[in-house]
Amino acid sequence: MSILSDVRGLFYPSLCPVCGGELPEGGRTVCTLCRMTAPLTRFWEQADNPMMRRLWGHVPVVGAAAFIWYVEGSGWQRLIHAFKYHGQWRLALEMGTWYGACLADSGAFADADALVPVPLHWIRRLGRGYNQSEYLAAGLARALDKPVWTGILRRRRNNPSQTGARTPDRWSNVQDLFALRRPERLAGRHILLVDDVFTTGATLVSCAEAILAAVPDCRISIATLAVSARSLGPDRKG
Repeated sequence: MSILSDVRGLFYPSLCPVCGGELPEGGRTVCTLCRMTAPLTRFWEQADNPMMRRLWGHVPVVGAAAFIWYVEGSGWQRLIHAFKYHGQWRLALEMGTWYGACLADSGAFADADALVPVPLHWIRRLGRGYNQSEYLAAGLARALDKPVWTGILRRRRNNPSQTGARTPDRWSNVQDLFALRRPERLAGRHILLVDDVFTTGATLVSCAEAILAAVPDCRISIATLAVSARSLGPDRKG
């Protein structure tokens, strides 16, 4: 480590984005204690998990999983907001890598051909400077040794944010929202749709519907970093 880095670390130590504690030298993403106490769902170890049941009747999927529970007011919510709204995209990449290592160890989504991140509208992407779902997908792909296919999906319009919207509004906000580019690329493939947070599932269902309307023989799985327990209702305990 250079002298400049030593001095920077002395006055501006790296802090855990979850608890705010100082990270040890060489530490990445979150501190050891937060890793050990992370609210993991372990859905990737359950073929019939609450996310799968939440999607029943909406769209056929091969598998679905989230990494952590989304808890409002928690340090994990702050971490997600940091990469989603405050420019800390490296957190999305590193969390995706951690999640991907767990998936790889379990064999989940092993037969997926590629990862497809949920796209932002170009106006929102321009304002944010990046798409956090692409960085999550890149981290997952690093661990799973799979390609990431961007540009497959596009948003037709800059729909209102889903945050804070009532459940009926969430579904109407995303109706016919996505369009597919180069559908022939997905023919006969198994793709893993990647997004940051699963609440009602409306956005992901809209993505899947657009894909299946154009490519009926495409198989779809879903991976999100977090899931809201409240949105899963009585199925949340698995």
